[in-house]
Amino acid sequence: MKWNCNGYLDHKFVSRDFLPRTRRLKSIVFPRLLSVFLAGLMALPLTACGGGNEPVKNLLTTETEEVKVVNLFGPMEKTRPGGENAARNAFDKTVFMAEERLGVRVDYITYTAEDYKDKTFDDVSLDRARNDMDDIYLLNPDVIQKLAAEGKLEDLSGLECAKNLREVVRTANVVDGRLVGIPQEVVVYGLFINEDIFRECGLKMPNTPEEFLECCRVLKENGYETPVGANRWWLETFVFAQAYADLYNGGDTEAEVAALNSGEKKYSDYMRPGFEFLQELIDKEYIDAEKAYRSEAIDGEGPDFLAQKTPIVMAYWGAANADTAYGKPDFNMTVIGFPSSRGQMPVVSMTGLCVGINAEHKEDALETLEMVLSDEALQVYAEVNKVISPSKNVETDCIPALKPLNDRIEEGVYVLGTNAGMKLEQWGNVCLVARNLLGGATVDECMAKLDRLQEESAGK
Repeated sequence: MKWNCNGYLDHKFVSRDFLPRTRRLKSIVFPRLLSVFLAGLMALPLTACGGGNEPVKNLLTTETEEVKVVNLFGPMEKTRPGGENAARNAFDKTVFMAEERLGVRVDYITYTAEDYKDKTFDDVSLDRARNDMDDIYLLNPDVIQKLAAEGKLEDLSGLECAKNLREVVRTANVVDGRLVGIPQEVVVYGLFINEDIFRECGLKMPNTPEEFLECCRVLKENGYETPVGANRWWLETFVFAQAYADLYNGGDTEAEVAALNSGEKKYSDYMRPGFEFLQELIDKEYIDAEKAYRSEAIDGEGPDFLAQKTPIVMAYWGAANADTAYGKPDFNMTVIGFPSSRGQMPVVSMTGLCVGINAEHKEDALETLEMVLSDEALQVYAEVNKVISPSKNVETDCIPALKPLNDRIEEGVYVLGTNAGMKLEQWGNVCLVARNLLGGATVDECMAKLDRLQEESAGK
C-alpha cells in the first residue's frame, strides 16, 4: 500500500481519475462526483445505437440474485494525480481473486482529507470502526492499537493464512494474545547510500553509530556540507534501531515489553542513546536541523540526494523501486540498515487489514481476508509491488540495491517501529519527540516528554 510522509497510509492527496471499478466504490470525499457520474448515466439515450425498433435496455440493471457484499474501508491511496498506482493495482488483483472464487462483491469505501481542516484518515477510521460501519478496515498501526485496546477488532489467528506469517508480523500485531491485523506487505526502512561517493572517499558501509559518525566526518571533510539528508518524519528510525536492537534480537522481548507496559522500565532509558546520537548529528551539522524541521519526506531531501550533493538519506523499501523517488538514480545506490550495537538494523513498520468485531458480514469478511492474504494472493501482490511479503512462504526478487536490507530481514534481524503490544504508541509519538529535538529541545527535555507519555499510556 502507498504510504504518506509519516510512513502511514496516504490520506493527503485527491485524484479525480482514480475510480477503479466504479460500480463498487463509495467515496466519502466526493459524493457529488459520484452523483454527477450516475446522473450522466441516467441521461444517456435508452435506445440502441442501431435504431428505434430495438427493445429498450435499462443500463442500470438491478441484480436479482443474492450477492454477498463485504464493505472495505481504506484510503484513496493516490500520491500522484494521473500516475499509475501499482499498490492499488496489486490490491485489486487480490480482491478480484476473492470475488471470483467466493462469489462475494467487495465494496470500497474510501476517504481522503482535502486539507488540514478536514478530519484525518485516522480520525475517520476510528469513528467508523467504533460505530461498526464496515466489515474490513485497512488501518495504520496506531489506529489498530487503539481499536484493539477497545476490543473492536476480531481475532484473526484462526485463519489458515495466519499460520504462514513471519514472526515480525505476529510481534507487531498481537495484542493480549489476539492477532488483530495482517498486512499485505512488510514495510522496511533503511539508509539509502550513494555508493560512488563512499568509494571516492574511501569509506565502507557503517555498522555501528561510531562508524556512521566517522563516515559523516570524512564526508564533510571532502566537501559534502550536509552528509545526511533528513526530514521531519523519519529521524526516529535512528532511535528505534539503537533503542531496540537487543530487545528484538537478543532479549526476552515479551518480558521487556511487559515491563515497559507496567512502568517497571522506561522507554526513555532505551531511547536516550538514540536521541544523544541525533543531537550529535545536529551539533556537528551532519544534518541540517532547520531544513529537516520543515521538510516533507523525499520532497525535502530527495533532490539533493539525486543531485549527489547529499550522500545519505533515509527512506522505506518501496522508494528504491519508485521512479518518483529513488528508483532511477544516476549513480550506484545501496540500501542498508541503521547503525546499532548489533550492526546494520532494518526498522519495520506496517499497516494491517482488520475485521470489525461486530461486522455485519463478519463471516464473509473473514473468508475474503483468507483469500486476499493467502500465499497465492500474496505472491501476486509481492511480484507486482516488489515488496517483502508477510508470509514466510512468499519470496520475490529484489533489486540489487535492496539486497543488504533484504538479507537482514531474511536472517530475522530487525527492530519494530510499530508494536501493537506496547501501550505507548511508538511511531507517531517518537517522531514528534524527535521533531522537538530538531526544534531546539534538549535531550533531557525529550526524555521527560517520553516519560510523561508513558505515564499517560499506563493509565489508559
